[in-house]
Amino acid sequence: QVQLVESGGGLVQAGGSLRLSCVASGSMFSMMGWYRQAPGKQRELVARIPSGGNINYADSVKGRFTISRDNAMNTVYLQMNSLKPEDTAVYYCYAQTRTLVNYWGKGTLVTVSS
Repeated sequence: QVQLVESGGGLVQAGGSLRLSCVASGSMFSMMGWYRQAPGKQRELVARIPSGGNINYADSVKGRFTISRDNAMNTVYLQMNSLKPEDTAVYYCYAQTRTLVNYWGKGTLVTVSS
C-alpha cells in the first residue's frame, strides 16, 4: 500500500523559511514533487524532481524554493525561503510511478503572515 506522509508545515512570518518533507512508501517513484492549493484556487505545481533529469519549478517560486530528494529514503524535500503571504496554501506531496500512476499525500498547511 502506497503512503505519502508530509511534515513541516506551519505558521511563519513573511520573509521566513520552512522546510517540508514527504516520506513515500510502498513503491518506487520516478517523479516526486509538491503541489499547493490556496483557498478558492486550483491546485498548482510548485516543483517536481525526477529520479534523474531536470527539475521543474513554478515561476512564482523560482529562486526562493529548492526541491531535493533522497532516492534511497524515498523522501522529497521542499526548502522554502523568503516566504510571502501569497505562498499560503495547503501543500501536497506527489509521487508518480514509472507506469504513470499518481499518488498524493493528505497535505500540510503553510501559512505566511504579513
